Amino acid sequence: MCPPFPLSNTAGLDSTVVELTDFICAAQMARAEDAHLPLEEKPRLNHAYKKRKLLEYELLKKKKLMRLGNKTIDEDDEAVHLPNPMVGFGIPSEPCLKTHRNLPEAALGPPYFYYENVALTPKGVWSTISRFLYDVQPEFVDSKYFCAAARKRGYVHNLPIENRFPLIPLPPHTIHEAFPLIRKWWPSWDTRTKLNCVLTSIASAKSTERIRKALEDYDSEPPLRVQKYVLDECRKWNLVWVGRNKVAPLEPDEVEMLLGFPKNHTRGISRTDRYKSLGNSFQIDTVAYHLSVLKDMFPNGINLLSLFSGIGGAEIALHRLGIRLKNVVSVEISAVNRNVVRSWWEQTNQRGNLYDLDDVQQLNGDRLEHYMTSFGGFDLVVGGSPCNNLTGSNRLHRDGLEGKESSLFYHYYRILDLVRSIKT
Repeated sequence: MCPPFPLSNTAGLDSTVVELTDFICAAQMARAEDAHLPLEEKPRLNHAYKKRKLLEYELLKKKKLMRLGNKTIDEDDEAVHLPNPMVGFGIPSEPCLKTHRNLPEAALGPPYFYYENVALTPKGVWSTISRFLYDVQPEFVDSKYFCAAARKRGYVHNLPIENRFPLIPLPPHTIHEAFPLIRKWWPSWDTRTKLNCVLTSIASAKSTERIRKALEDYDSEPPLRVQKYVLDECRKWNLVWVGRNKVAPLEPDEVEMLLGFPKNHTRGISRTDRYKSLGNSFQIDTVAYHLSVLKDMFPNGINLLSLFSGIGGAEIALHRLGIRLKNVVSVEISAVNRNVVRSWWEQTNQRGNLYDLDDVQQLNGDRLEHYMTSFGGFDLVVGGSPCNNLTGSNRLHRDGLEGKESSLFYHYYRILDLVRSIKT
């Protein structure tokens, strides 16, 4: 992955801590010397150059370490306190928690932006995301208030928050509402009513076999230690009961239903790809609730820029809201995902134009200006990064925003800032 902005003559993202510290010290010395120059001798920096340097500095500053005694801490180790309950500015069952917020002037739309990422990130990640996105604070929402599965996410956006409405019909809100046929096999000591967050992978056959063997020696309720083991595994992998002492992972079409996608939306690609694509997707009902405010604002349809759009969650949410998609520019590196979106576009007889790109670096200022001139600009810029580098379940490569996939956020900001600065 190339860095989201040039880092020539600077320390790169793969630099060591020592190199980064040296670079920061050198930059500070240069600024100190610059302060003593007469005004007429100071070089004039254009706005774009200053902004780029500021972003470079902020990114590198996160790498600088301070040592307090024997304890090493990050200088920007700000913690975001997640709300409990995680209902954002309101949910369909409690829609009036908040009806107004004061956005920073730089964030006022249109064009509107909407960026999603996992809520439980390493410290400092959400502070950085907000700082780059015009100091807009995230709205944290758990999709368990919209469907039968949890999905803790943060959304940074400049959309209005009054007059939201949910998709109809409302989706099932409990496991047994979603899967009524499994109720007969569900043991009384499994008190789950919601599934955990849908993952990009599933439990192995060996895992489910170990559970069966752990239970088969007991005619009645197993001992508490066995119950605990089984429930821990069921929560971890979202296992459901499909027979006596028999659990199984969710099938891809069941995951589609939980996430609000059309039936068979990902059918035709491999099971592995289906789980991966669905695990990195939006939860449609949650996102549609936030985007619903656009329906009255754009009665004639919308021009959408969808970055790292995966299998088209934003497009489907807008379509289900009855918002016509006039022009959609979709950037997605996965050919499998692009084919899924293209297939949905054709099957739903969309009348607009779909332009799909496979490389975010193709979307430079000239290309954006071409699109925006041809159809009058973008009304909404949606984005979201795969959570692999951020999620708490990934302990080996939890690299924060410097990870290979989550660093796409910096591309999102780069492109959004270009869209907001280009006049059509």
